[in-house]
Amino acid sequence: MKKSFANSMSKLALFIRTTITKVYLWIKYLIFPRYKLTVSYNAIFGDADDKDYIVKKFHKKQDKFLKFVTDEGELVEIRGAEGLNYRIEEL
Repeated sequence: MKKSFANSMSKLALFIRTTITKVYLWIKYLIFPRYKLTVSYNAIFGDADDKDYIVKKFHKKQDKFLKFVTDEGELVEIRGAEGLNYRIEEL
C-alpha cells in the first residue's frame, strides 16, 4: 500500500515538474525568440555547403557580413566576398 502511494506521488511530482518546465520555456521563448539561420555559400539552398544555426541574437545583418550569438552563447561572424545567401526563420 505504501509503495503505490509513493509511486503515485512521484508520478505527480514528475508531472508538475515537467509542466512547470514547459511553461517556463514557453514564456522564455515568447520573450526572447530564437531563430533558425541557414547560410548557403552559393546560390543554391539545400546542397552540401549549407550550414544551419540556432540564433539567440543578431548583432549585424548586412549583405556581406553576419554577426550573431548562437543558442549556446558562441559569437559567430560570417563574411562573404561576393555576398551571402541566408534565410532566417523564427522558431
